[in-house]
Amino acid sequence: MAEPVRAWRLTDQEGQRLLQIVRRGKHEPVRVRRAMIIMASASGTLVPAIARLVAAGEDTVRDVIHVFNARGLAALDPQRAGGRPRRISDEDIEVIVAAATTRPEKLGQPLTRWSLRKLADYLACRPGGPVTIGRKRLRQVLHERGISFQRTRTWKESTDPDRDAKLDRIEQVTSAYPDRCLAFGQFGPLSVRPCHGACWARRKHPVRLRASYHRTHGIRCFHGCYCVGDDQLPGVTREHKGAVHTLAALKSIRGARPGGYRLFVISGNLAANKTPAIRRWARRENAGLCLTPASASRANPVEAHFGPLRTFVMGTCDHPEPPGAGPQAAGLPALAQRPRPPPRRAGRPAPRTSPHPQRTPATLGPPQA
Repeated sequence: MAEPVRAWRLTDQEGQRLLQIVRRGKHEPVRVRRAMIIMASASGTLVPAIARLVAAGEDTVRDVIHVFNARGLAALDPQRAGGRPRRISDEDIEVIVAAATTRPEKLGQPLTRWSLRKLADYLACRPGGPVTIGRKRLRQVLHERGISFQRTRTWKESTDPDRDAKLDRIEQVTSAYPDRCLAFGQFGPLSVRPCHGACWARRKHPVRLRASYHRTHGIRCFHGCYCVGDDQLPGVTREHKGAVHTLAALKSIRGARPGGYRLFVISGNLAANKTPAIRRWARRENAGLCLTPASASRANPVEAHFGPLRTFVMGTCDHPEPPGAGPQAAGLPALAQRPRPPPRRAGRPAPRTSPHPQRTPATLGPPQA
């Protein structure tokens, strides 16, 4: 029997890039869907489950995985053909890329950074031979070569000494025991924010909405547990992250699967996920904790599902029900079920109100629609 198709182990740079694309979802839909496929496959999710996640065929999922294993992150960009014959040779493109990635002062130009217009003017009269190119085509060439105008940023890499051992452990349990493998994770904060409206007003005198508002309803986080074998993601919202909520979720997972057989729980490397109480519970209940390496949460299979969950399940509602409709109003998302505090006049201090008490049950509960 042939082995199942699976993406190779992601590097720190690849994992951070895929996690950014999946969580933000602001890129081209094709790139977002392919990033979800690669990230889910690398974390151990099976091809049928990935196909249901991205609403695509299993053959399409396998093709994306094979292309990624052959080309890397270049598999995210669709290959489109057509157009008129090229007017710029490969040598000209190499000259353009070399000039764009070199500081202008090193090329004898009294500039600190390039703009498209200044770069095109320099290429048109460069000493080694002119390269005539328009600004639009110049932008396309730089985009195709992965060059963009950006600020200097810091980078976070995994410094965990047991990084490879932890990744091997996660790959083993997701491949050999998918029915007993569960991935626990949390993301947030999920804060209730004022929504901008629209109305008729005098020119340059719009209705103002205060930017500094008080979150009197608390800042919530979502706790979810994804079953690799069943392809289900039950979850619940909590007022904050903490070891108490993590332990309650793990007890709920064990209670839903009686029998005492071995379970494998994949979770992030947070301090709230590996407290002494949680480790004692794992030894007592025959549960193996598989922690992801530090700064490498993309190895958790549940991370690939948080992007669609935030977009399609926990999105904002355009027409919310009145507060009297109750927290279970039909068509109302989870983030808009609580009534918001009444508005206050400008200049008056905010009332001293305490957040709502904990309303969520002590267990994960059934999956929310």
